Amino acid sequence: MKAITITEPGGPEVLTWSTVPDPVAGPGEVLIDVVAAGVNRADILQRQGFYDPPPGTSPYLGLEVSGHIAALGSGVFGWEVGQPVCALLAGGGYAERVAVPAGQVLPVPDGVSVVEAAALPEATATVWSNLFMGSGGTFTGSNLFMVAHVRPGETVLIHGGASGIGTTAIQLAKAIGARVAVTAGSPRKLARCAELGADILIDYRAEDFVSALHKATDGAGADVILDIIGAKYLERNVKALAVNGRLAVIGLQGGVKGELDLGALLTKRAAITATSLRARPLAEKAAITAAVREHVWPLTEAGRIRPVIDRTFPMSEAAAAHTALEAGDHIGKLLLSGS
Repeated sequence: MKAITITEPGGPEVLTWSTVPDPVAGPGEVLIDVVAAGVNRADILQRQGFYDPPPGTSPYLGLEVSGHIAALGSGVFGWEVGQPVCALLAGGGYAERVAVPAGQVLPVPDGVSVVEAAALPEATATVWSNLFMGSGGTFTGSNLFMVAHVRPGETVLIHGGASGIGTTAIQLAKAIGARVAVTAGSPRKLARCAELGADILIDYRAEDFVSALHKATDGAGADVILDIIGAKYLERNVKALAVNGRLAVIGLQGGVKGELDLGALLTKRAAITATSLRARPLAEKAAITAAVREHVWPLTEAGRIRPVIDRTFPMSEAAAAHTALEAGDHIGKLLLSGS
């Protein structure tokens, strides 16, 4: 088969459309003929040599795909060859075929095309597991999923509201009855966030998000913050939190080391969590996937959650997709089309 390989760590030009060995469906796995793959920030880090795939997983880029089932490994039930699906991956999506644990496979939701479905697995799994999972008692007996617990009526601040994660988080938060604040870097991006349901629009290039949020909430702040920036925003995020607020850090675009005022955290009785999805054990990813299917898929099929897709590139032109992602002008997801 063909797959995107990395000749050496570096810029987008190191991505090459190469012939590689065909994958096979091992025990408990599903083999997928890839129709489309999502492009994510983690792919850029891996291309640059900073984010190796977990041991034993595919060396190729790509954390989510859509396509059709080509084969079932032993012990796999409930799926059929030819069925349209999408899947959460630890790697291997930038290819014509990929093998994935059956617990990370999802049916393509009604009303969503097979290509569009490639935009859903990573964003929905990330947002649901960090903002909502466990809030309704879906998982008991473990603090593993007890993250932000967004509740109806609470205010959620989403950094990077126009990103793939952000556009998904806006829709999900609105669907459960939260008030949504977003940061984005241009009026065009903020306008799209408003179309998706965002209530408070903050241009982080033109105003301080802490002051803007406090003004919009009469000084209360955000009950929950979903943060893709990391260290650069840590101090201001704590200031922006409401009493009993929760900060969920899911990205490190602004660095990995920051100074934390524990006194401010104690005064607000606030909490900070940091999670990643790729390296979770298979059982955890299967549980998250099952929760997404149970809670997010009905909203998607009802039209309340829709994939927001900026552009689709041919799979062989992955370098152009990475260049576009790094430029940061997109709204929603960038996809690679394999057929």
